[in-house]
Amino acid sequence: MRIIMLSWEYPPKSVGGLAQHVYDLTSALAEIGEDVHLVTVGSHDAPQVETVNGVKVYRVYPYQVSSLDFVHWVTQLNVAMLEKAASVMNDEGGFHLVHSHDWLAAYAARAVKHAYRIPLVATIHATEYGRNYGLHNDLQRHISDVEWWLIYESWRVICCSHYMRGELQHVFQVPDDKIRIIPNGVNASAFQTKNSAYRREDYASPDEQIVLYVGRLVREKGVQVLIDAIPHILKYRPGTKFIIAGRGPYENALRNQAAAMGIANRIYFTGYVNDELRNALYSWASVAVIPSLYEPFGIVALEAMAAQAPVVISDTGGLSEIVRHTVDGLKAYPGNSQSLADMVIWLLNDRSLAENMKRKAYSKVQREYNWLEIARQTREVYREILNARRSTAWYEGDRYGGIFDRVSRLFGRTG
Repeated sequence: MRIIMLSWEYPPKSVGGLAQHVYDLTSALAEIGEDVHLVTVGSHDAPQVETVNGVKVYRVYPYQVSSLDFVHWVTQLNVAMLEKAASVMNDEGGFHLVHSHDWLAAYAARAVKHAYRIPLVATIHATEYGRNYGLHNDLQRHISDVEWWLIYESWRVICCSHYMRGELQHVFQVPDDKIRIIPNGVNASAFQTKNSAYRREDYASPDEQIVLYVGRLVREKGVQVLIDAIPHILKYRPGTKFIIAGRGPYENALRNQAAAMGIANRIYFTGYVNDELRNALYSWASVAVIPSLYEPFGIVALEAMAAQAPVVISDTGGLSEIVRHTVDGLKAYPGNSQSLADMVIWLLNDRSLAENMKRKAYSKVQREYNWLEIARQTREVYREILNARRSTAWYEGDRYGGIFDRVSRLFGRTG
């Protein structure tokens, strides 16, 4: 199959977890034999056109005119993405479907669908309603409307967890038979420490145990709950150092919170961390904490498990579907600092339990969350759509019949 994929994030442009998801998914699809063309946002430290792991990547820039706000910038980006997608599709020919990631590529994806009469697939990684615990202003309502519109225009909607399926049905009333659940994955080999140039003593004393958070510093990630839990943890484990790795708009509020509580000297805010430092931090951590308030999936939990760090997570969203309590991690009540502190103290005290859980977690990651299996599941959704398409008015025998008949024979289908 030939797929045109649209995403506003792709390495080296990375804001959240979407960039890594698209990188790993497209690479795995190419590895199992699919022809993937990705249109994404440009970056000054990456070429405009390149082939990455068999994936043809095209980077574009929004129109260089003033933008009133982020929504206008997204619209300008979509026009640029559409121009590039049309050029690629006209040159290459024979594309079977278009795959969009989240609302930020909705306009371009919908235009490609109707201009080239090919099915649209959307992966919804999170919703504006879920991120904000409702819709409270016109901007949030607008983004939610675009999400609804993208879902409406899509032949199938992919989400990453049962929790996320429930959210889509609650917020947008999406029919159950339109949704397919495919989990995120992780490349475990990318989280192994390899001759790190970083030194543990630069971050904690030799006798200090490290409690680690890695991720964006935004309210829904719940780092403020971890900071609230620190005094109780220190009461029972005074030799504990807390490392908060990442950056985001909530950083100043978190620093002020720590200072007001008198615990700023027990916390190391690292700012941005590269992959090598991230892996080193995980290798030193006695506990990796994921205290999220809202988490459609929780790929950071998979990353910690792949790095073989014992995990404590919030019992919320898709995170709850990844970890089995006391088997491969511990769960705390979401937003409850006392519960979070209790779980962290448990692991700091019981190193035998921590070692046992991290071994089981690593095994689970390799078995259930590998990208080749996820790519195969995604391909099955593509195949399902293409076969269903044959019975609709969108199937034009004269124009597309030869292509889709060959595809259908490859799939082992007739008629």
